[in-house]
Amino acid sequence: MRAAFIEELGPAENIRYGEMAPPTPGPTDVLVEVEAVSVNPVDTFVRSGLFRTPVEFPFAVSRDLVGTVVSAGPGAAGFAVGDRVWCNSLGHGGRQGAAAEQAVVPVDRLYHLPPGVDAAEAVAVVHPAGTAYLALFTHGRVRPGETVLVAGAAGNVGSALVTMAVEAGARVIATAGARDAEHCRSLGASDVLDYKDPAQAARILDAAPQGIDVHIDTSGTNDLSTAVEVLAPRGRIVLLAGARSRPVLPAGPLYMKDGAVVGFVISHATTAELAEAAVAINRLMANGRLRARSVERVPLSDAARTHRRIEAGELHGSRVVLLPKES
Repeated sequence: MRAAFIEELGPAENIRYGEMAPPTPGPTDVLVEVEAVSVNPVDTFVRSGLFRTPVEFPFAVSRDLVGTVVSAGPGAAGFAVGDRVWCNSLGHGGRQGAAAEQAVVPVDRLYHLPPGVDAAEAVAVVHPAGTAYLALFTHGRVRPGETVLVAGAAGNVGSALVTMAVEAGARVIATAGARDAEHCRSLGASDVLDYKDPAQAARILDAAPQGIDVHIDTSGTNDLSTAVEVLAPRGRIVLLAGARSRPVLPAGPLYMKDGAVVGFVISHATTAELAEAAVAINRLMANGRLRARSVERVPLSDAARTHRRIEAGELHGSRVVLLPKES
């Protein structure tokens, strides 16, 4: 089969497009014909070796797919030939990636795609939305009526955070560039602040005098001094980006507020956590609430170029989807 794969960790130039042996499913696996594959920043981390995880070479890159079931093992109950499905947790932990004409998915990491949802539109949101769900509910413990601050709200994860928090009954204060303010408001943010404003902390407290219950920074800047300053009593700061960041933590003010800082990597999520997130993701995809801001469709052979574009910071709020059948 054709695939985008690497034979050693390293730069984007290591990604080759060509023939690779087709995968062999086990008794609890589902063989999927891949329709669409998204490219995430975390895919570049795995490929480069920044995120260390077991990798078997040759290694197909990417983690997210939408496709159609070709066969299901005897221990893969719930899936039948022809079912349209999605997964957002391949390509790490010893599992082969999704950037190929076919992929094997463990049954506990595969979910049905809601009827009528476009493959490229779906695969563009399932990873950001999974990250957002875990940040808000698994680790942030957001409750209806609380105030959530989403820094970097115009990006892929940021947009999903705003959508999911508003849908759950929280109030959202967003920070973004001025050109993205209307987009953030369209998702339901009650206030949108310019992330470049040097008086941002004061602006946040003007908008939320009681403080922020859950603070999430998608940019990876992780300015904990400002985050703690605007935090409400018993507020939670959730870290989900910025692998190289080394911020200063104001420990005294944090513990005086009964506050907490928690970090997570979606690759470490349990299958139960991912399945819980999938229920919410499917509901929001089915009702049209969860959509990518911009989707660019390219052939699977563009995988290396897409990795380079992500690492160069060229994809502002846009998602690139690789299409195996167009290569």
